[in-house]
Amino acid sequence: ESGSPTCEDILDSRFHGNDGWDWFRRLLTHQQYPFFHCGTCMENEKNIFLQITDVGTGKRCILRIEQDETSWPLRVLLEKYLNNAPIDVLIEDRRITGDSAETLQDIQDLVYVSGDNGQLGDMFTGTVFQQAGRAIALDSVPILGPGLVSGTRILVIDLNIDRTNAGYDRNWAGFHKRRWKRHHKVYSGFVSSSLEMECSQAEAEDILLLSSKERKLRLIQALAKRIWESDFESYSRFTGRKLAHKTGDETVRNIIEGAGGICSEKVQALKFITDHYDLPSEYLFAGVDARGPMPEARLRELLDTFDFRFSKRYMRYWQHTALLYTIEDTTVLVDATNGNIPLLFLTGDAAESVLRHEDKQPVSVRMVDSYEDFYYHRVSQDIPENLFFAMEGWIPYIDLVQVFENELGLYLSADFYVTPVLFRNAREFDMLKQEYAGVCDRAGIECSVSSEWTLDSPLGQQFFRREPQVGERVMLSKDHLLERYNGWDGPGHDGGLVVMKLRNRKLSSRRAGFP
Repeated sequence: ESGSPTCEDILDSRFHGNDGWDWFRRLLTHQQYPFFHCGTCMENEKNIFLQITDVGTGKRCILRIEQDETSWPLRVLLEKYLNNAPIDVLIEDRRITGDSAETLQDIQDLVYVSGDNGQLGDMFTGTVFQQAGRAIALDSVPILGPGLVSGTRILVIDLNIDRTNAGYDRNWAGFHKRRWKRHHKVYSGFVSSSLEMECSQAEAEDILLLSSKERKLRLIQALAKRIWESDFESYSRFTGRKLAHKTGDETVRNIIEGAGGICSEKVQALKFITDHYDLPSEYLFAGVDARGPMPEARLRELLDTFDFRFSKRYMRYWQHTALLYTIEDTTVLVDATNGNIPLLFLTGDAAESVLRHEDKQPVSVRMVDSYEDFYYHRVSQDIPENLFFAMEGWIPYIDLVQVFENELGLYLSADFYVTPVLFRNAREFDMLKQEYAGVCDRAGIECSVSSEWTLDSPLGQQFFRREPQVGERVMLSKDHLLERYNGWDGPGHDGGLVVMKLRNRKLSSRRAGFP
């Protein structure tokens, strides 16, 4: 009746939290009981949606489904709209947005294991679906409840995916094939443009024939240089799609858009592309003063327990990552990450001297005002693969860990370092400002520490003039970064920016053989 409470009003007040609430919500909103519907529900029966959220990554997609499909068991609903989602049809029928379609395909790769040819297979063992905090069996019919999108009342099947107990069963070869197929024209264009930055179009086409060792090496080198020249940054974790940790294909697209990534993202980007061209490679680990031997058992334990307390002496071995290629009779160590490390393309004996077990030669890299010795190691491939999978989908607040605990900041180049300073009050800010000022004074580095998220200082303006696009993206990163940080460390933080001007120098190494 006019003026009477709607089903949603009742559910949002009297019955919320009641043991019988789920049952009553189904009774009121499920189409098999239409005589219980209020007028609002009857009007919105055409606005019925399926929303799927992966809890670990926060990735969420939403799409419109048909009314009769709300009575389907979860297994059938997932088979149609997740495992075999007709993406093109859904977009054409305006039942899903482009962004949601992209995210839905990301979620597919978190729920289903890829086959060798990139097809989706069975679910990862241990994957659980939930509604309202409770597990729902695949043979059960999901609950349909009220929702609100952009001011429009809808009915929605709201599903959460809990992968806490899922394993590291990703088939990386199949995963990369699936990801390449999704945007193959984009990635092929990236490869061609990377080559054409170094040679003519005709030469690029000749190199892509990959008919000799020299052509294969030229392709790897051109791709490595393109990736190395992209920004070493974390600002894109808090802008755009706000991906806490990017996969290789996501990093390539980020580079195309004018941004970049950190070492674990860039190394995956290079491997993602070269895997497509069947150029065999393996991940390497490196760390400051990590002489060896590689503590593989302890690193596996960390990835099983996620208990990183008292583990810095082991985690230093995976501070940094690179790739080792085997192209016919030639081994090539490639480090395309940038940040504080020059572009490395070491072959033969030069590569072996860095990787051998006895008398291992470090790569001495100039950091802020001193050199640090990075030791590179071969490692069993399950460890870096599982580490990257964990950072992508399991380690909470990995975006903030990289920015603050690993001190990567938002942007690092040969000339500038930009990082947030977060605080709850003036006293806390003053303490942090003094710490930064002390570090920079000892290193002889000019710096600006502002309690506001601004680049209005003379040094900030100098940075902005040098890197206007980066400056704009840093400014845009504030809101999401603060939201994430308040969830991580408690509410009430405000944010400012630290800008350091590093000495005007090219990144260099004391070791011979560096480009």
